[in-house]
Amino acid sequence: MTSESEIDPTVRILAADGTIAPSETAERYLPLIDALSDAELEQFYRDMVGVRAFDRQATLLQRQGQLALWPPSQGQEAAQVGSARAARPQDHLFPSYREHVVCTIRGVDPVDIIKLMRGVSHGGWDPTDPKNGNTHIYTLVLGSQTLHSTGYAMGMAFDGRSGTGDPEKDEAVIVYYGDGASSQGDVHEAMVFAASYQTPQVFFLQNNHWAISVPVATQSRVPLADRAAGYGMPSIRVDGNDVLASYAVSKVALDEARSGLGPRAIEAVTYRMGAHTTSDDPTKYRTSDEEQSWIARDPITRMRAFLEGRGASEEFFAQVDAEAAELAADVRTRTTQLQAPTPESMFAHVYSDPHPLMDEQRQWLADYEASFGEEA
Repeated sequence: MTSESEIDPTVRILAADGTIAPSETAERYLPLIDALSDAELEQFYRDMVGVRAFDRQATLLQRQGQLALWPPSQGQEAAQVGSARAARPQDHLFPSYREHVVCTIRGVDPVDIIKLMRGVSHGGWDPTDPKNGNTHIYTLVLGSQTLHSTGYAMGMAFDGRSGTGDPEKDEAVIVYYGDGASSQGDVHEAMVFAASYQTPQVFFLQNNHWAISVPVATQSRVPLADRAAGYGMPSIRVDGNDVLASYAVSKVALDEARSGLGPRAIEAVTYRMGAHTTSDDPTKYRTSDEEQSWIARDPITRMRAFLEGRGASEEFFAQVDAEAAELAADVRTRTTQLQAPTPESMFAHVYSDPHPLMDEQRQWLADYEASFGEEA
C-alpha cells in the first residue's frame, strides 16, 4: 500500500508522451477534461503554437535592434494557456512580464506587447478597453502586480461583485508571478491581505526553476505551493507543462474564489527553456543535460501527441503552423512600422484626472522647444 507521504501531490493528466495518465491527485479533475470539445482541445494547441512563433519572432527582433528587451516564454506555454482559458470573460487578469499568450488570449494585440518592450508606449495597452479582456498591464517590478491584484480583488469583495451565487456575474482575479518573485516581500504582503479579506483571487505561480541565475532549490527548501499554507490559503501543485491539468486546476480554483470561498494558490511546475531575458546568458548557470531533460517534456510536443492519438489530422497541424507563421510575419511587419512617440505623450496618463502641474510642464516644454526658432 502506498502511504500518503509517497503520493506525488502534483496534478498531472497527460504524460510526457501525450497519453492520458492521471496522477492520483488528478482524478477529481477528469470530468472537466471529459467535458471539453475537440474544438476546445485544438484551441489549446493553437494557442501554444501561435505564441511560440510570436515569442521567437520577438526574440529575433530584439537581436536585430528593434526591441530594447524581450522576456521569452518558451516552455511555459501550457501553464499560461490552460489558466487563461479557464478564466471567465468577467474575470480580471494581472500578468507579470512573460505572460504573452495570457494577454493575446484575452484580446490584447501582440504588437501592444512589442510597443512596451520597444519603449514607445508607457503601458502597452489600456486595461479598461473592453477589447483587452480585463487584462492589466505588465509590471517589470517583481511581485508588485500581486499587490495590485489583491487591492483590486478587495474592491470586488467590498462592491459585492463576487460570492453572490451567480456564476455568470461573479468575478475573480488571477495574478501571475514566478518563483523568483515568490521570494519578494510584496508577494507575501499581498497574500496576508488576500487571506485576511478572503479575496476572490487565485495566485498563479509559474515555477520555471530559475530566478535569473538562482535555482529554486536555493530559494525554498519545500515546494513553493506549501508557502500558501502559512496564510491559511488552500494551494495545489500542478504539472505546468500539461495544458489540460493547468486548465482543470485553474478552473476549479477560480470557481471557488469567485463563489466566495476566498483566495487560492497554484504552483505550476514548468521550465524556462530560453534566457530570463535577451540580456541573459543561461549557459553560465545551467547545464545542457538539464535543458535536454526538459525538452523531453515540451508542452507543445505533449499536446500534439495527445491530439494525434485522438485522431487529429495532419491538415489541422499544417493549418496551425501556417497560422503561427502568419502571426509572426504580421508582428514583424507592424513592428518595423512603429513610430516613436511625441515628446508631449510623456505628460499623458500621469494622473487619472487633468492636473495643473502636468499642464505647466507641458507648456514649459513647448516654450523651450520654440526658443530654438526655425532651423537654418
